[in-house]
Amino acid sequence: MFRVFANFIFRLIGWRTEDRSLPRPDKYIVIVAPHTSNWDFFLGLFARSLAHMDDVKYLGKKELFGPPFGWFFRAMGGYPVDRSQRGMLVDQVADLFRTVPGFKIAITPEGTRKRVETWKTGFYHIAVKAHVPIIMVAFDYGRKCVAFAPPFWPTGDVDVDIEHMKAHFRPVKGKNPEHGVH
Repeated sequence: MFRVFANFIFRLIGWRTEDRSLPRPDKYIVIVAPHTSNWDFFLGLFARSLAHMDDVKYLGKKELFGPPFGWFFRAMGGYPVDRSQRGMLVDQVADLFRTVPGFKIAITPEGTRKRVETWKTGFYHIAVKAHVPIIMVAFDYGRKCVAFAPPFWPTGDVDVDIEHMKAHFRPVKGKNPEHGVH
């Protein structure tokens, strides 16, 4: 039912998805960029449903999961993250990949809606530790399109791989382009 609603909303606002039916492995990390607006969350929910990826969970700052809307963020597949406890998160999420069948998670590499000079690399280290690929999903407000890339398997060379992924997102225009990938 939500998929019908998501399709209606996407048509109403003039958005579309691209390459959403690419083959996907059983477990993977989705990185979504550029993350420049609160609207990205809703686009992500709709696109996730349209791409039949309803089982993809996401990480969000713990403040979102308190009253009054915490129930909503949990119901939509959210996992609260205490961003002050940086060291343990990579291992905790990698363990979920090892212990939860078919586990999938979405993460924004910027870690915030504001412009950042460097990406957080936790998603990359999780992928390497868990031996899972990364699927890049672009929120392109310029083309009104959510585009899905084929799975990318990290090589273990963090600098080269991060640059490869950033290059994928550089042409993409976020809602607030001044906060986009550079």
